[in-house]
Amino acid sequence: MKRVGEVVRTAQGLAVVRSSDADYPDVGSEVVTDDLKTAGSVVDVFGPVGRPYVAVSPAEGVRLPTLVGRPLYTR
Repeated sequence: MKRVGEVVRTAQGLAVVRSSDADYPDVGSEVVTDDLKTAGSVVDVFGPVGRPYVAVSPAEGVRLPTLVGRPLYTR
């Protein structure tokens, strides 16, 4: 697993993740929580090149407020 970053907020039905470094996942990549439950998939990458933000569309049944402050990972 590779750490994507931490969910810093929600906006327009998406989780906004601050990337840990300049190495971010590809659009369409599956994102999981630290307990390996699917959180959603990457739909956009934006912001500064050194530490971009990653927009994650939540998986069915995932409540966005429960993700705020949690780290997310890709497999």
